[in-house]
Amino acid sequence: MAKLKWGMIGGGEGSQIGPAHRLGALADGHFELVAGALDHRPEAGRAYARQLGVAPERAYGDWKEMLAGERDRPDRLDLVTIATPNATHYEISKAFLEAGINVLCEKPMTVTVAEGEDLVKTAARTGRICAVNYCYSAYPMVRQARAMVRAGEIGRVRLVVTSFSHGHHGDATDADNPRVRWRYDPAMAGVSGQFADCGIHALHMASFICDDEVERLSADFASTIPSRVLEDDAMVNFRMGRGTVGRLWTSSVAIGRQHGFDIQVFGETGGFRWASEQPNQLIYTPVGGRTQIIEKGEGGLHDEARRLTRVAIAHPEGFPLAVANIYCDLADTIRGTARDGLPLAASGLRSIAAIHAAVASAKANGAWQDARPPMFR
Repeated sequence: MAKLKWGMIGGGEGSQIGPAHRLGALADGHFELVAGALDHRPEAGRAYARQLGVAPERAYGDWKEMLAGERDRPDRLDLVTIATPNATHYEISKAFLEAGINVLCEKPMTVTVAEGEDLVKTAARTGRICAVNYCYSAYPMVRQARAMVRAGEIGRVRLVVTSFSHGHHGDATDADNPRVRWRYDPAMAGVSGQFADCGIHALHMASFICDDEVERLSADFASTIPSRVLEDDAMVNFRMGRGTVGRLWTSSVAIGRQHGFDIQVFGETGGFRWASEQPNQLIYTPVGGRTQIIEKGEGGLHDEARRLTRVAIAHPEGFPLAVANIYCDLADTIRGTARDGLPLAASGLRSIAAIHAAVASAKANGAWQDARPPMFR
């Protein structure tokens, strides 16, 4: 089967997320990197693209040059990944969708709800895929957890508790580091800092595993480092469509926590916990029974967990292969086999609506807000 042609915007040398995308996209032989505009410095971007094996004529200085160069090629891109600062996502995504090229966008997909709704409509109108990189939802044991909820193995979900909290932005003396500073700058990040950066991964995960959507929320935001305009710590309570109660904490100043992403789901007949730092295991307890460890790669797992497992039990696959699972689902969907677990523009839209609802709630001392985008109410 011929490889799909893939390009990348952003994610250049020294990028935090770029290597994970390149490892993930190329891991299973579905894609080949053929084009890139990898850096805000044109010559640096061109040079790094050539270093990665991109032909000189497809090593571009910026995304507009890349769009012009790729739009009418007979061998044009099948997919472009957008890994640029938040405020640029909408314009770039829309332009490539309009050109008939499928998009994988980093989160948050946009910075306004109106932009998010427009991308949902643009993807539908053009018939192209607009996916969002909620890659944690592609770990095999997360897919196992979702399948268990869908199969009724823990009964009706009563409560979900999740956090995504780390301490890597907790040093006030490092606040002007460019890799840190932009995340708290409204001009680049939008209306929210930590909640938009990490918290929405946790919120999406709650919706994904529970197979339900957040309808209302209440939030408390704090900027614990005074120079920051946007929050670096947030607590969010939420309610889902089928009555599930949700609790979420996200922080970038929790010194001592490393990655700090975990989720617990409690149902009528059982509960389980998954943590990104031990991603091979799902800790499951049936009501009245003993706690069990369900291992990636063992027998009896649901189909989705088996499909996205590559190596034998007890061998970790890790973050880049979770990203690779997103690319596997994209490759299948581009080729005509739609994958239910692929996070699409609707998920990105729900996230940005929740971000704006949380900002409004925090400004109103925690008043409950409708978290649904207008087009889904």
